[in-house]
Amino acid sequence: MEAVHQIAVLGGGSFGTAIAKVLAENGYPVRFWMRDPEQAELIRNQHENPRYFPGVELGTLIEPTTDIEAAISGAELVFVALPSKVFRTVIHDCAHCFEAGQMVVSTTKGIERIGFRLMSEVLQEELPGVRVGVLSGPNLAGELVAHELTASVIASEDRKLRESVQKVLGNDYFRVYANLDVYGVELGGALKNIYAMVSGLAAARDMGENTKSMLITRSLAEMSRFAVSMGANPMTFLGLSGVGDLIVTCTSSMSRNYRVGYAMGKGATLDEAVTEIGQVAEGVRTLELVHEKALEMGVYMPLVRGLYEVLYNGASINDVVSALMKAAQNSDVEFILPRQTDGAAI
Repeated sequence: MEAVHQIAVLGGGSFGTAIAKVLAENGYPVRFWMRDPEQAELIRNQHENPRYFPGVELGTLIEPTTDIEAAISGAELVFVALPSKVFRTVIHDCAHCFEAGQMVVSTTKGIERIGFRLMSEVLQEELPGVRVGVLSGPNLAGELVAHELTASVIASEDRKLRESVQKVLGNDYFRVYANLDVYGVELGGALKNIYAMVSGLAAARDMGENTKSMLITRSLAEMSRFAVSMGANPMTFLGLSGVGDLIVTCTSSMSRNYRVGYAMGKGATLDEAVTEIGQVAEGVRTLELVHEKALEMGVYMPLVRGLYEVLYNGASINDVVSALMKAAQNSDVEFILPRQTDGAAI
């Protein structure tokens, strides 16, 4: 495999900053694109991103820029860490900057409203000549920059892309596993944001540990049920991009979506909760889209329906849990591989 010499990161938010920091610490020069000239200047002069990680050294191999063409040009590998609501617009506007064969990896955990498109699908539509991958997993940016042991998943049908991402990101504190199920990995990353809000609500209402465990477990069943109906592999949800990501976002106050749910559980309105955290919480947008899609496809998603009622129709988390307890008692695990005995499935 040929070595990667030049890498670009698009998006100056918390995760874009974290990925740029990992790459630079691994010895790779990084062109770090962001819209805000003031933010770029601060990073250039102070070698830190004070908006998200004040006091955290980013290193001199990171070159911040507001010139997206200069960032992309000649980069063999491009990480895209943009909010889903602006993802297509930015990529469309700079599509002429990309070259055939470039490796482009989305780190965005969101869904586009029109056509229910995931970000990898947006990349394929806007950049038909590039190689596309998705990076997703239980990766809280604050812990990653602090060198907490972390693992992620790179999903792509392109072997060179998978191996390149593993090589440039892998180190003593960050391990990257590979997967071929791009859709499942990406959908898991988007869906778990919804259930992080449910968990935040439950924590704010001082619900018991049994209740919290039930909610997380049923969340996994619900998100995998929906994903399989969309064509994903159910086994993907037993990995880092499924249950791994779900656990961290449903249990950590560092999760933006968890904090939105928690603030609402303490009495804040949705707008107040989003304003309070001061960062993009993808779960709010994802909830609306998944709620609509589940109704359209007839997929049973009581937690999605319940959270939608909480956010937009004044229901309480107690109502959601009560409805879950009164629902039909279906199977615990829906996707089970047959056991093998002497070569025969039973």
